[in-house]
Amino acid sequence: MLRGDSREDLAYAAGLIRRGELVGIPTETVYGLGANGLDEVAVDRIYEAKGRPKDNPFILHIAEPKEMESICHSIPERAWLLAERYWPGPLTMILPVKDCVPKRTVAGLDTVGVRCPAHEATRTLIRLSGVPIAAPSANLSGKPSTTTAQHVLHDMDGRIAAIIDGGPSEVGVESTIIDLTAEVPRLLRPGGITPEELVALLGELEVDPAVLGELPPDAIARAPGMKYIHYSPRAEVIIVDGSDEEAAAYIRKHIRPEDAVLCFQEELPLYEGCNPTAYGSRADNRSLSAGLFSALRDLDKPEIQTIYARCPQGGGIAYAVGNRLKKAAGFHIVDPREEA
Repeated sequence: MLRGDSREDLAYAAGLIRRGELVGIPTETVYGLGANGLDEVAVDRIYEAKGRPKDNPFILHIAEPKEMESICHSIPERAWLLAERYWPGPLTMILPVKDCVPKRTVAGLDTVGVRCPAHEATRTLIRLSGVPIAAPSANLSGKPSTTTAQHVLHDMDGRIAAIIDGGPSEVGVESTIIDLTAEVPRLLRPGGITPEELVALLGELEVDPAVLGELPPDAIARAPGMKYIHYSPRAEVIIVDGSDEEAAAYIRKHIRPEDAVLCFQEELPLYEGCNPTAYGSRADNRSLSAGLFSALRDLDKPEIQTIYARCPQGGGIAYAVGNRLKKAAGFHIVDPREEA
C-alpha cells in the first residue's frame, strides 16, 4: 500500500506504470485500476485483472486539460468550455481519438473517453508517469465499485502491483460521461456533474437509452457503464418504490431471514429486525452518492440472498445514484401499490 501524500511513493508508482504494471489509484469519484493507456499489453492486463468484457472501453485520465490534444482530434469548442468549468473534476468527455491510442484501449471505437480527475495524488502520478492513464473502476467486473483503498485490496490483492491510498472517494459514483461527437451533446452516464448543470452550460442535452434501461446484448457500448449488469453484490437487488410506509409494508411482507434492506438513514426505524443498512440521508443526496457502493459492499455476503433497496428520486446527484442502483438491480423495480 502506497501513500497518496508521499511524492516518493507516487514516483515509485509512476515507475510501475511506465513498466506496464497495474496500480490502484484514488480519484474523487471511485478508485481506478490504472495502467499506461498507450501500452496495449498493459491495457490487456486491466481486462484480465477485472475479468472485464473486451468490448467495454476505458477512460483515459490526463493531468491538465491541454493534454486532450495529445490523444484527441477535432476537439469542439464546447469541450474546452466544459473543461474550463468542470476540470479537474468528475466529468468524462467522449471525443474523436488519435491513432496513438491503441484500439484495445477504446475497444475498437473511433472515440475515447477523457477525464482530468480532481484528486491531486492521481494528477501527480500522471505527470510523473508521462502518459495518460487508462483507469476503469478498481473492482472485479460487475461488482460494486471501490471507494477506498481497502476495497481495492479486497478485489485486487495478488492481481496488481500496488495501491495508492488517497483516502475515501468524496463523490462516490463514477464520473458523468457526455458524448460530444454528436450534433447534440448526449449523456451516456450520469455522475457528479448533473444533467441540469450540463444543460445550463450547453443549452441542450440528450439522454442515451442506456441511462434509462438495459442495452441489448448486441449493442455497441460507447463508454463504460452502458452495458452489462454493473455495481452488483452477489445477492439479487430489488428496488421498492412508493412512500416510506408503502415500501416498508411491502418489504416486511416479503422479507426472509436471509434477506436485507438498503435504505435511507431516516427509514431505519421502519426496518428494525429486517437487517437494514443505511447508505446516507435522503435530505443529503451527496451522502447517498458517497455511501452507496460502500453499503453495497457491506451487503455483499454469501448469506444474503435478496436486498430490498430504496432509491432516491429526482434530478441532480440523486439521478446518478438512482442510475447505479437500477443497474445493480438489473432494473428490477416493484411498486407496492400494484399489489394492493
